[in-house]
Amino acid sequence: MKKLAIFDLDGTIADTICDLGDAVNYGLEKLECPTHDYEAYKQMVGNGAKKLCFRALPEDKKDKAEELYLMFKEYYSHHYLDKTKLYDGMKETMEKIQNNGVILAVATNKPEDAAREIIAKLLPDIDFLCVLGGSDKRPLKPDPAVISEVYSLLPDEEEFCVEMIGDSNVDVMTANNADIGFIGCTWGFRGREELEACIRECKRGDSSFIAEKPSDIADIISK
Repeated sequence: MKKLAIFDLDGTIADTICDLGDAVNYGLEKLECPTHDYEAYKQMVGNGAKKLCFRALPEDKKDKAEELYLMFKEYYSHHYLDKTKLYDGMKETMEKIQNNGVILAVATNKPEDAAREIIAKLLPDIDFLCVLGGSDKRPLKPDPAVISEVYSLLPDEEEFCVEMIGDSNVDVMTANNADIGFIGCTWGFRGREELEACIRECKRGDSSFIAEKPSDIADIISK
């Protein structure tokens, strides 16, 4: 049976939190609202850029969410790789997985254009089946629509063992809703505790694994 690995991006493949935080803080300053540090943003990301902007605003300024989103989008489009970098060992892990014949894809809630540009710049030698991100074309994760879209690009006659790899409860729930395996990344934005709690809640113990470092992903997939 062939294997398919579907990766989240933010907090899984790359540490993007500084550029995301800087872009939101740019808009918050323009709106004369309090800004946040990078650690705070780790709890706000995961459900798309619009939700990130909504969460960043104070309670009495939530009506400014669309305005903040537009400022975020404009700033981020020019600064998405200022501080963003691959996690240590991720490039080597991707190369190993690809060389073992595993098909690779990216499914993220990050705006699709930015996601594709980041992957192209950081992993130019990795051949991804697709890079799918936040778009008006489909609902965001944890809705499994993005997983179905990845499936639609695969040969119909082949059977695949599929793993979703991510760092947050959103990714656990996406795997649960799509009824596929899950590998949780403890180095990401949310950590082991959130991953394990959501795995228990979704009753996915038999189909979920925890990776402490990127190289663990290749070891798990090769089993």
